[in-house]
Amino acid sequence: MRPPRTIPPATAFHRAFPWAFPRAATLAAVLAVPLLLPAPLRAQALSPAQRDEVLTLLREALLRDPSILRDALAALQQDDQHQQVAAQQAAIHAQEAALLRDPADPSKGNPRGDLTIVEFFDARCPYCKALHPTLAELIQLDPNLRVVMKDLPILGPASVVASRALLAAQRQGKYAAYQDALLRLRGEPTEAALQAEAQKIGLDWPRLKRDMEDPAIAARLQGNLALARALSIEGTPALVIGGTLVPGAVDLPTLRNLVAQARQEAATRAGGRNGG
Repeated sequence: MRPPRTIPPATAFHRAFPWAFPRAATLAAVLAVPLLLPAPLRAQALSPAQRDEVLTLLREALLRDPSILRDALAALQQDDQHQQVAAQQAAIHAQEAALLRDPADPSKGNPRGDLTIVEFFDARCPYCKALHPTLAELIQLDPNLRVVMKDLPILGPASVVASRALLAAQRQGKYAAYQDALLRLRGEPTEAALQAEAQKIGLDWPRLKRDMEDPAIAARLQGNLALARALSIEGTPALVIGGTLVPGAVDLPTLRNLVAQARQEAATRAGGRNGG
């Protein structure tokens, strides 16, 4: 999986101070070790002498079997992962209408498909460019799939200009063709490049330039950014497939597996509602 291009304002602590994480993880595991003690002992207030005795026993146990520390850390990490997945699924469910049912959003594939993938992308992001042909192949292979595109210009002013141009092209019915052209573009989306690619596919360039300045287009981009933040998306590309958030560019087999899993989960939920 290729990593997503990150959103600069959302820089995480661990990216700034990677050296701190091994120490933090070890400390967390040490603090978790008392949780392995019997509940009655945990519930009682320990005297200083009892506390020292417990710490001595713990040190001796860790010296005899260091795997205790590893197992405690693994359990903490697994619990953290489960909580993150649950939080992501809850956020996706809460934002379902904005993700799947915004009539203003451009889409590809089958408009009545039984599954919708939502793609957050930046037209200048190299990983988005790498993912683009893979998504196109997936749409060809799966005639019952719908893909919604969410412009998320996070890589600077040039990305914002490209996104404005894309949404302006949508007003002329050529969003998909223009997106394909810009994601295949090797250089920067300068005004000259945007004009050249627009004219190749028959866009009215003067009209496109006027529409790019429409405040409604800027508002749509701000809405996409707010939605990405609500979902804790930190970079592009990012895909929402069913209840799963997929960061970064993934290959075709992985995409097909995720689609199959999302359909199976949807069928399970539908069966539960019908049975209930």
